[in-house]
Amino acid sequence: MFEQLFTISSEAKSISATARSPHKGVIIGAGQVGMACAYSMLIQNTFDEMVIVDVNQHKLEGEVMDLVHGLPFVEPMLVRKGTLADGEDADIVIITAGAKQKPEETRLDLVQRNVEVFKDLIPQVIKFCPRAILLIVTNPVDIMTYVSLKLSGLPSSSVIGSGTVLDTARFRYLLAEKLQLDPRSLHAYIVGEHGDSEVPVWSKVNISGMRLFDEGLEDSKDINQALQEISQQVKNAAYEIIKRKGATSYAIGLGVTQIVQAILRNQNRVLTVSSLISGFHGIKDVCLSLPAVVNRQGVTRVLNLSLSQTELQQLQHSSQVLRQTIEQLSL
Repeated sequence: MFEQLFTISSEAKSISATARSPHKGVIIGAGQVGMACAYSMLIQNTFDEMVIVDVNQHKLEGEVMDLVHGLPFVEPMLVRKGTLADGEDADIVIITAGAKQKPEETRLDLVQRNVEVFKDLIPQVIKFCPRAILLIVTNPVDIMTYVSLKLSGLPSSSVIGSGTVLDTARFRYLLAEKLQLDPRSLHAYIVGEHGDSEVPVWSKVNISGMRLFDEGLEDSKDINQALQEISQQVKNAAYEIIKRKGATSYAIGLGVTQIVQAILRNQNRVLTVSSLISGFHGIKDVCLSLPAVVNRQGVTRVLNLSLSQTELQQLQHSSQVLRQTIEQLSL
């Protein structure tokens, strides 16, 4: 019956065969973060095919049903539940699976539990999705990015963490709110760890190329106290959200979508993703966030960001915090 409704000409088949390769992504983890990523990428037409994987099959089925019922409202996309075996030929594997951060628990407190999860997970990802770029969202994201790099054997350009993309967005939003600006018109970065040792780069905050602070002022006590409080609000944002609703999800979903689009669309976009750093002012063999060029090959360049002396010292401290944690791991 259904076969009688449509006929496909040989010309149409030929055109279809010569179309660009479809973009395929796998999301591992159907928790709040994973599904926020899935929803954001669905409504922004990011993939042609999206496979969602989770150990809780019952919940996964319900989440996928909820997504696909909205397909008539968006651009065409194949969305389905599956296993890693269904991720063959995936361009990107986004990993959000792992233990959930509890109230009053730091991201680094999660590390031992999540490392054990990744020891089983990453070899399976490489087995079924050997050509995919890995995008790590699981916390503590810098440590888990490093762990994924070591367990996968992939080149460092192909293993990326969401890093301080969200922290940078929070920083820009809060500064713009204070200055009564559209946050897209203000440029500012958070670098280092996605966590308590993160570093706000006050010396590079600018509006249309105009620096917010004069030379050296960012290191002085003359900065408006309200602006100083912004960096604390950025650092503590996740704790405050977790305290109120149990998890952060929407903003990181939007941020991950931006990273994925930069990769798939070969945008050469500068984002503060977490990647392997080797040789930046003595920082080496650690994954942390610096402004980096993201394109179809993953992270191809890390910008040589000039920092004030105070900022550089803070960044080096941040790298030491991460390095000390890495040295305690059994990989």
